[in-house]
Amino acid sequence: MKNIVYIVFIVVLLGACAQKPKQAASEKVAHYKIALGKVAKSSVFEEAGKSVWGGTLTKGEDGLYHMFYSRWPKEIGWEWVNYSEIAHATATSPFGPFTFQEVALGDRGKEYWDGATTHNPTILNIKGKYYLYYMGNTGNKEIVSTPGNPKLNWEHRNNQRIGVAVADSPSGPWKRFDTPVLDITHGDDKAHDALMTSNPSVCEMADGKILMVYKAVGKEFKLPAGGPVVHMVAIADSPTGPFKKYPDPIFVFEGETFPAEDPYIWYQDGKYRAIVKRMKHEGNKGLFSLVHYESEDGIKWDKAKYFEVSDRTVTWEDGTRTKFDHLERPQVFVENGAPVALLCAADTIDANNVRHSFNIQIPLQITKEK
Repeated sequence: MKNIVYIVFIVVLLGACAQKPKQAASEKVAHYKIALGKVAKSSVFEEAGKSVWGGTLTKGEDGLYHMFYSRWPKEIGWEWVNYSEIAHATATSPFGPFTFQEVALGDRGKEYWDGATTHNPTILNIKGKYYLYYMGNTGNKEIVSTPGNPKLNWEHRNNQRIGVAVADSPSGPWKRFDTPVLDITHGDDKAHDALMTSNPSVCEMADGKILMVYKAVGKEFKLPAGGPVVHMVAIADSPTGPFKKYPDPIFVFEGETFPAEDPYIWYQDGKYRAIVKRMKHEGNKGLFSLVHYESEDGIKWDKAKYFEVSDRTVTWEDGTRTKFDHLERPQVFVENGAPVALLCAADTIDANNVRHSFNIQIPLQITKEK
């Protein structure tokens, strides 16, 4: 009798294990169709006297929504590459209105690798700790732009590296590190990231590891610009690294040397998903848009069935529409398991070629197909 019970137990156990893959497979959503909802005017965040860019959002234990974003003095022109800082604002809704609180990651001295500039943040909450990933750099702090005449300080541009700061609360204090969390590949001028690493997008993987997609610039083309500009994958066991780099660029288009920018990645419904700025050109005209990729493992990425997300057009609650010069740095905010908002940087350019930038929080409408 004892043997019969034992055999029955083993059969039941094996049957239960055999069913787990089927259950996991049935939970996978085959396709997402992503659309943008109507936007309230109160969902535009700007600051007087500041160029504002690239917001990322988390919800704190205080019930508030905490946004981290880049900003720099408007009077010096488009000098994000050497005068940006990461600031913190809060709201009672993911759609705002947001109120500035303090500078989260500011200038800490050009002797640090990230001492002069912090830019393009992405926030991640893992087990009650907050990880703020960002681009940092250092350099001579020379201003080379004027309003309406943007230029790049190449020393700062090419010193870009990826960092992470850690805190127990979105309000800080933030612990910064003396070295980047993802540096360039040293000693190999043929590496895709031999010149710079920047613009990290990070998510927790299904197995608890940390997936990073980042912008990389190599040295194949003439300096100081270098190139091509591609995106790469790195994975770590811990949010603070070390990260293992994978060799193949993603989001690529044959014959293009700068095909994409500003990906945001997340894991949901059995797949890794990304909204990416597509850098398409026809002649000298840029046809920028937001597009949609997906992946089974986070390493190999393919165009989603519903690839196009937005041509930079925003529809307001009153039904009017605006097609922005730029609608980029997409960041998806997920609440209660559902993507509810897309944060983007946007701008207008006036008759004097002066750029007026701000952040915008857009309701997301996602249709799922099994």
